[in-house]
Amino acid sequence: MISRLKQIIGVVGAAALLVFTGCKPSGDNANATTIKVGEFASLTGSEASFGRSSHNGTLLAIEDINAAGGALGKKFELLYEDDQSKDGESATAVKKLISRDKVVAILGEVASGRSLEAAPICQQFKIPQISPSSTNPKVTQMGDYIFRVCFEDRFQGGVVLAKFALQSLKAKHVAILTDVSAPYSAGLTTYFKEQFIAGGGTVVAEQKFTKDDKDFKAQLTAIKSLNPDAIFLPIYYGPATLIALQARELGFTVPLFGGDGWEAPELVQGPGAAAALEGCFFSTHFAPDQDSPEAKAFVKKYEAKFSATPDAMAALGYDSALVLADAIKRAGSTEGSKIRAALAATKDFDGATGKMTLDENRNARKPAVILEIKGGKFVYRETVNP
Repeated sequence: MISRLKQIIGVVGAAALLVFTGCKPSGDNANATTIKVGEFASLTGSEASFGRSSHNGTLLAIEDINAAGGALGKKFELLYEDDQSKDGESATAVKKLISRDKVVAILGEVASGRSLEAAPICQQFKIPQISPSSTNPKVTQMGDYIFRVCFEDRFQGGVVLAKFALQSLKAKHVAILTDVSAPYSAGLTTYFKEQFIAGGGTVVAEQKFTKDDKDFKAQLTAIKSLNPDAIFLPIYYGPATLIALQARELGFTVPLFGGDGWEAPELVQGPGAAAALEGCFFSTHFAPDQDSPEAKAFVKKYEAKFSATPDAMAALGYDSALVLADAIKRAGSTEGSKIRAALAATKDFDGATGKMTLDENRNARKPAVILEIKGGKFVYRETVNP
């Protein structure tokens, strides 16, 4: 436990650790002195940028909830586990949080694959799970205790990105490069293709890779001969940067675009990365300059606490905890079935990422935004409503 807390100090600061500990709780929930909430996140490993941002947003939300008096006369206590961005670790983390720590709900994960790994466990124990940003449609299909506060990929790929490619990029011929080892990537590809082709576009090439690949020149060379108007990269930020650099080396000048998996500072860091991605685009859930009281208040508090501008993962982590707290207050209980029913009834909730309603499939209906990369920064381009 001590070594794990040391890892987190660099992420959230020593002050946060004085309030939110990973100590082992005991006792029945009804008799507990706090409301124990579990979180599993990729605080280290290949998607650590996502996990740290979401975790910071969650910490800030718990702090705000407790400052406002908590719920049911109790303060919230966040207990968290690092799944290290590794397959298999999510199941272990969630089992610990449920069986050992006796949490009343689970927040996480960012990545769809790891949420899919944990969901059957939460469903089995009837512990509500809320994913901040897992967009694969299969996540909430795992059971009626599984929720998300983000839009899902049928909307992101099928509405937002297909529409953007056709209408804003004026791209009629698109190539796609998919990470077939990631459910997120495979799902986004499927929904984009369906609507892009239905809208009159043509997919001129589909190339594939797997998670640990670093050399994409063979796939890019095959794509280049087909002269696409743009290249769709429904992948995470790590390979997106490598592909952009290698595409520019091969002489590609067309725009690259992707989904919310691109959003991390690391996307444009490193030699040549910002230049390679100049004029490229991605869809996401939040822009720091959104004009709403909730977004402005969140950005101000986040910048004061972490000395950084929040990204979409931070905002979604924040909203996931707020939606849970709101449901517990309305339920008047920490019983799993009652929290589940209250979550399912969430309507027109004003969060940092916008107004959301959880539909009959436990998915959030809410808008998306498109950001453009300019000068190594992520700049708001447009909003797409459901």
